[in-house]
Amino acid sequence: MQLLGWTFAVVVLLYGALCLFYWWFQERFIFVRFRVRQGYRFTFKLPFTERWSKVSDGAVLHALHFKADAPVGVVLYFHGNTGSLRRWGPLAARFLKLDHDVLMPDYRGYGKSRGRLSEAALHADAERWYQLLLQEWPEDRIVVYGRSLGTGFATPLAAAHRPKALVLESPFANFREVARHYLWILPYRWILRYPLRNDRAMRRMRCPVYMFHGRRDPVVPLSTALRLYALVPTGLHREMITFARGYHSDLGRFGRYKRALRRILLEGPEHPQA
Repeated sequence: MQLLGWTFAVVVLLYGALCLFYWWFQERFIFVRFRVRQGYRFTFKLPFTERWSKVSDGAVLHALHFKADAPVGVVLYFHGNTGSLRRWGPLAARFLKLDHDVLMPDYRGYGKSRGRLSEAALHADAERWYQLLLQEWPEDRIVVYGRSLGTGFATPLAAAHRPKALVLESPFANFREVARHYLWILPYRWILRYPLRNDRAMRRMRCPVYMFHGRRDPVVPLSTALRLYALVPTGLHREMITFARGYHSDLGRFGRYKRALRRILLEGPEHPQA
């Protein structure tokens, strides 16, 4: 009986240590940041300018603004959790070909951006970039695009405004569901500081919503994306485009993705869908 008690105490102690470890180091798991020095020169063949924004809390935010020849709109692109604009910048080409400028920011701690992380700060940064675009573009020409982790900033931002469309690639309903996919045993409700509640934001959406997801995605399960899709308010145009052979980072190679993106950017919704 005493042995059983000691065993239980050790298990509880180890579980508590695991929870504490995750709580303390979770930013390293969620935000896989790659910095570059602020004097670094990007060598993209695409036309672009660098944009900066200083925040009152001391953060310095950096983005790249890629320029189309004769733009008819602009895409505000929130990238995934790994790398920096050195990695993500080339993806702007798919939007430039469709006559859209692209504003692509790096999150705090990524690339040339600096600043202390928090979920509130990251949402405020997303709003800051949106307001910058509103000074240059009418809102019905702005498309908000989020990829993977970036859907956690794109969705609440679009819900707070009325852009032309919200496009989500490999989205999740909330980040707890993604975390449980990796290690289900932890009490994320209490220890996760970045819940990223897309499910709550989606209920307030007022613009068309488009989602892309791979059915073989090992990072963000399709099930959480489908749950988010079901929360799109009745009456809004919505589309869920899935890829039977798609994983997490390869959707852009499919012809269906390219055709759908062209239609979304250049034609818009054809008719409401349930």
